[in-house]
Formats: sequence, structure tokens, C-alpha cells
Amino acid sequence: MANKRFGCLGAVLIGLLCLSLLANLIFVLTRGASAAAASLSGAAEQAPKFDEEVVVAARNNSPQKIAMIYLRGIITGMEPGSVGVTMVDDLRIQLKQASDDPKVKAVLLYVDSPGGEVTASDMIYNAVRRVRDDAKKPVVVYMGSVAASGGYYVACGGSWLMANETTFTGSIGVIMQTLNYQQLFGKVGLQTFTFKSGEFKDMLSGSREPTDAEKEYIQGLVMQTYGKFVGIVARERGLPEDQLRSGIADGRVVSGKDALEAKLINQLGEVEDAYAKAMELGGAADAAIIRYESGFKLGKLFNLFGQSEKAKIEVNLTQSLMPKLEAGRFYYLPSIYAQ
Repeated sequence: MANKRFGCLGAVLIGLLCLSLLANLIFVLTRGASAAAASLSGAAEQAPKFDEEVVVAARNNSPQKIAMIYLRGIITGMEPGSVGVTMVDDLRIQLKQASDDPKVKAVLLYVDSPGGEVTASDMIYNAVRRVRDDAKKPVVVYMGSVAASGGYYVACGGSWLMANETTFTGSIGVIMQTLNYQQLFGKVGLQTFTFKSGEFKDMLSGSREPTDAEKEYIQGLVMQTYGKFVGIVARERGLPEDQLRSGIADGRVVSGKDALEAKLINQLGEVEDAYAKAMELGGAADAAIIRYESGFKLGKLFNLFGQSEKAKIEVNLTQSLMPKLEAGRFYYLPSIYAQ
């Protein structure tokens, strides 16, 4: 008798749980339909926005702010964002938010990145430059452990560049790699057959040696992209381009101390010195230092649930510490990261 009572109770609880889940699903779908209807009727959608968190409190009840924005890790359009679709979108949204906020008097961009994809780096650089040139707000760049290649490319959009003596920066150059597995295929008895519409359609194929024409063409693309990088450094840092090409812009990584001597940066110091510089340039000595944080997003929770069935745990120390370069992509990265 007792077992029957427990069985009935369990059935009731399961039924209530199902009804609750169904009600929540209907609520979410209804809200989505309402939002879509509002959009179709001409209602303006609110732009994605980050929450603010105080890093250093304001003095004398000042309403002014210094927005601290972080660029960490590999710069790539493949990394999901917290508010935007990608991490590149996140950086651009934060920079636009700081640009549009009249209480933000300066931006402090904290760069701790070895670089990454060429296009992604260029997009963030242009977003930084717009804050400086269009919004007329100073951008102080502070370099952490590393701000090399694409990280330095982005930093060039700032008004004032700072680093620690031990920071690794520079690495002004472009790299592109592919993998050749022709001999491996021969050992295991595999062979590829390619049907192509033009001479260069299977360029960088790993199943054969590249032709001289392909090598010349790819090298030309690399040097074209390199030329843009060097040109930006020369213009932003006020350095002769030929001097850069024949000297420090050969791909080498340099310390913060050497970067200062080469005029790649303006100052050595700690992050607190960057706070002070941003306040000075922004004319906001009593301003609060704030940083942007992404709040809880219901959609991201659903995405997490949707991906849970495909999730897997994989431990690979080499790939965890070093990014894997994809064939056919140009990168602003130090050679140590190429593998």
C-alpha cells in the first residue's frame, strides 16, 4: 500500500515538473514571438550592451569614468563572444559603448595577447582608432605579459602606449603555414586526385609540393599584408618605414625596455601608471576606473544546453598552450606560436 502511495506521488511530481517545463517553454516562445512582432512593427531593438563593474572607486563623488577594456588571448573571429557573436564583436561593442558614454573620458585598453588573425586584428585596431580619432577620447594601451604581432598591431591605435620592462612586444610580421602530408600518404598507400578549374585552385594542398608560381604568389600576399602592418606602425609611431623594414620590423620579439628604446611605445610602468595616464589625458583626475562585464544571458544558457550532448573533454597540453594555425589563413603571430 505504501509503495502505491509513493508511486502515485512520484507520478504527480513528474507530471508537475513536465507542466512547469511546458509553461516555461511557452513563456519563452511567446516572448520571442512578441519581440519578433515588435521588430516587424518598426520598434527599435536595443543594441547589445555590457554591464559595468567598478575597479577603482571615484573620488569626490565624481561621475566621470575611465573604461578599462581587456584584450586577452589569441585574436580570432572563431572564438565565441559573451555579448556579441565573436570575441572581436565583444571588443568592438565595448569600445563603442565607451565611445558613446559621455561620462567616459578615456579608455584604458589592457592588451595581453600574442596576436592572431590578420583581419580580426585589423578590425579591432580600427575600432580603437575610432575612439581616439572620431570620439576624440584618449586611449591608453597597457601591455601585459605579451602584446606581440597582432597584439601590437591593435595597440598602435592607441594614444599612449605603455608596457612593463619584461613585456614581450613587437614581432612585426606576417606568417602563413600549411602542412604537407604527401610522404605520409605514400607510406600508408593513400593517394589524392584533384580536379580543378584553375592553376591556383588547390593552392596550399598538403598532398603535393607547391609549385614555384604558388610560392611566389603566396609570398606576394604575405609581403602585401606585411606592408600594411609596417605602414601602420610607421604612421602611428612616427618612424621611417625603411628604417623599420631594415631593422626591428623583421619579426623579432622585443622586451618592453627595448621597445621603448626603439620608440615602439611611449612609457614603461605598471598598470597603476596607466590608470594615472588615462586620468591625465582624459582630464578626469577623480574618475572611477570601470570595466565591462557580460551579464547573464538566457539565450547563452539554452546554447549551453544544446551543446551539452556534443560536449567532450579533451586534454592536450600542446594545443592548450599554443594555438593551432589553420591552413589558408594569414596571422600576425610570433614564429614560436606557429606549429
